[in-house]
Amino acid sequence: MKQSEIKEMSVEALSEKIAEFKKQHADLKLAHSVTPLENPLQIKQVRKTVARLATELTKRDNQ
Repeated sequence: MKQSEIKEMSVEALSEKIAEFKKQHADLKLAHSVTPLENPLQIKQVRKTVARLATELTKRDNQ
């Protein structure tokens, strides 16, 4: 998810996406611990996306 897409989202949408990506991150970690993923870099990408979303949400709360 690109930063330009994140900036266009509403606060509610950001919160929903954060929850969605956190669940996806947990699922990927669990799947990777049981059987190695074909692309383990997915975990890193999802984690960074959660951070981008959370950062944007924090920016909006501080303004």
